Amino acid sequence: MDTDPAGPPDPPAPQVTPVTDPAARPASRTGRNLPVAIGVGALLGGLVLLTLLTIKATFLIYVGAALGIALTELAGGLAKRDIKIPVIPVAAGGLAVGACMYWLGYGWALAALGLTVLGIFAWRLPGGATGYVKDVTAGIFALIYLPVLASFVVAMLAPADGPRRVITFVILTVCSDIGGYAAGITLGRGGRHLMAPAISPKKTWEGFAGSVAAGLIGGALCLRFLLPGHVWAGLLTGAAAVLAAILGDLVESMIKRDLDIKDMGSLLPGHGGVLERLDSLLAAAPVVWVLLYVFIPAH
Repeated sequence: MDTDPAGPPDPPAPQVTPVTDPAARPASRTGRNLPVAIGVGALLGGLVLLTLLTIKATFLIYVGAALGIALTELAGGLAKRDIKIPVIPVAAGGLAVGACMYWLGYGWALAALGLTVLGIFAWRLPGGATGYVKDVTAGIFALIYLPVLASFVVAMLAPADGPRRVITFVILTVCSDIGGYAAGITLGRGGRHLMAPAISPKKTWEGFAGSVAAGLIGGALCLRFLLPGHVWAGLLTGAAAVLAAILGDLVESMIKRDLDIKDMGSLLPGHGGVLERLDSLLAAAPVVWVLLYVFIPAH
């Protein structure tokens, strides 16, 4: 009987089954779960249309809820740096600014803003001198960043054609996001040219070009079919909205870098926090309001 001097043959190596859990794979080149992100975005956009095209005042409730969540996220992020926002006066004053802007006009909204600042000063007094300046400053920053910028959306909503103005504003901002995302992952394949690597490493000049192109198209179409404006006015409004939206995105990225956090929150799957969805909208709101007011005066 023959024997093998090397001993019995080695057992076959066990087969490794590849991981098929979707949660274990990167969902896309940008690190987000794209189908979930699209679904959440569609839901948010659907709620915008539902409120605007039925009883437009209900859109104010939607905006107020989003701002309240964003304020909570911002307060939580700043708390990591031992900065405490006076949340209650900021929230109450923000609601007052928005309500005055919609029902009473700009003068009353400005008065509400001034009274809210005084309320922030007074609210923080019992907390002592330590950290007073930074907490009050953070409160005023939160007031301006969230409800005051959002009050320009409320100002767009107030006229008779307000729903169409707000829809135009939302479309232009969404065009900036979608155009930038699409161009960033396609045109950037041959070599990405980073736009502001020290602030947002995912921003590229390819994405910027896509945002501008989508914003120009969206502006021209909106002021041609949604509002009684000229195509050239739509092109200018679309370009300005894109620049403002990108600025808002960069500002929010800078805030997160300063606070050393990745996302402001995790409420919206595929997006992060609510503030991640509001950053570009907040920055674009005053720009779009001004241009629409000039090109299509509201009565």
